[in-house]
Amino acid sequence: MSLDSITQNIDDSVSGFFEPIAKWLGEIVFYSVSIGGADVPLIVTWLVVAGLVFTGWFGFVQVRKFRLAVNVVRGKYDDKNATGEVNHFQALTAAVSGTVGLGNIAGVAVAVSIGGAGATFWMILCGLLGMATKFVEVTLGVKYREVHTDGTVSGGPMHYLPKGLAERFGDSGRTFGKVLAVLASIMILFFGLFGGNLFQVNQSYAQLVSVTGGENGAMGSSGGALVFGILVAALVGIVLLGGIRSIAQVTSRLIPAMAGIYIAACLVVILVNITAVPAAVSTIIEGAFNPEGVAGGILGALIIGFQRAAFSNEAGIGSAPIAHSAVKTEHPASEGLVALLEPFIDTVIICTMTALTIVIANPASWGEARNGESIGGVTITSDAFETVLPWFPYVLTVAVLLFAISTVLTWGYYGLKSWTYLFGRSRTSETVYKSLYTLFAVAGSLLTLQTLIDLADAVLFTLAVINIIGLYLLAPVVKRELNSFLAYVKGRNADGADGDKDGNEPAKVTV
Repeated sequence: MSLDSITQNIDDSVSGFFEPIAKWLGEIVFYSVSIGGADVPLIVTWLVVAGLVFTGWFGFVQVRKFRLAVNVVRGKYDDKNATGEVNHFQALTAAVSGTVGLGNIAGVAVAVSIGGAGATFWMILCGLLGMATKFVEVTLGVKYREVHTDGTVSGGPMHYLPKGLAERFGDSGRTFGKVLAVLASIMILFFGLFGGNLFQVNQSYAQLVSVTGGENGAMGSSGGALVFGILVAALVGIVLLGGIRSIAQVTSRLIPAMAGIYIAACLVVILVNITAVPAAVSTIIEGAFNPEGVAGGILGALIIGFQRAAFSNEAGIGSAPIAHSAVKTEHPASEGLVALLEPFIDTVIICTMTALTIVIANPASWGEARNGESIGGVTITSDAFETVLPWFPYVLTVAVLLFAISTVLTWGYYGLKSWTYLFGRSRTSETVYKSLYTLFAVAGSLLTLQTLIDLADAVLFTLAVINIIGLYLLAPVVKRELNSFLAYVKGRNADGADGDKDGNEPAKVTV
């Protein structure tokens, strides 16, 4: 029996078993109600409302403290003797690598195909709101992290939910929090294996095949798929062995490089079509409030934009605090401020650049997709770049590979922290997980397992329901932490230790 036959049999068997479960959970998690002709997924509403609430609760912290957040990333308030494993910049790039991925390239193309150009406007707005949610969950992640005797750190919803709820509500809060922590760990681990690992490898391999001659090309055979999977697994395994320090060292170089390449390519397309920019911006704004050919009109464009942004930056999901918790700081809110830059980079910058490039280039495939034809998102984005840069599909392939590998690395770390919370931190336990994770990377190039990927998406967004309930209950803790850090910043600026060289005014203590 050939390798192709074996993998097809595995795909069919797994799909047959898990499809009813995936369909059932998906119908619950992504349940939609029809409003004004548009299907409104309640989970998207849940995430957006959280962004609105926290934006108001913390007085537009994502706007008022944006410059302070940048200064923290720059290292202005670093304390080399603080507890933690990585600096603010490394923690940010490690977390960004978990969100910046194929969704920014393919998902955005799908969004502007279904929701029209106007979906871009709502995508930006949702990204801005998500900044406040990310600030809250990451502050809690650092506040309630666990520092081990070897200096390593564990954080995330599996830690701040039980500890925070116990602190606020006593024994009843502790019991409730422990139940939520176990559920959160299971959900993150499941998504890490299938969504953050297998799916990313699968899609990056598909893009590689497409630019190397298709199924009849050098990488189109099952042997090519196996080689690709083994190479990715080896790379991931080596980096995972080094823990968050190793991952942060890789992502702190990889993320700026790949984001820079991608944004530069977007700018080339935009500059070549500079005269079309005003019309494109006008199309986006008009499409946001007066869309044509979009089911549900304004609401339809809004929902598609919000959905793309919420699914891309993962604000409120609870995954990012795991990476951010490893930061070297004694002030939890300092990393919360750093984290609010994450949705800005992921959604407001990278997703918007993709959308603007597609709208300006207006490739034929985008028009065909808007007319209902089934065209992959990566194809639309690639075609948009190809209108100016004929060789860009090869560069896009490199970008897809880099985005995918960085996502696999970060979700490998997220999964490890969930695994050790459930099964302990012994060397044997960690070795079992890392071996399992690398095997899934190999399987990603051979298997589709779309049903399990769909199930993983549903599981992850179930976590958002649990996580955001905890964020609401623990928001007063975050406000105290923010006040404490702002007082610290004011003191640092006042004593001239850092000179406030950028001309910032002293930070106010109240929020």
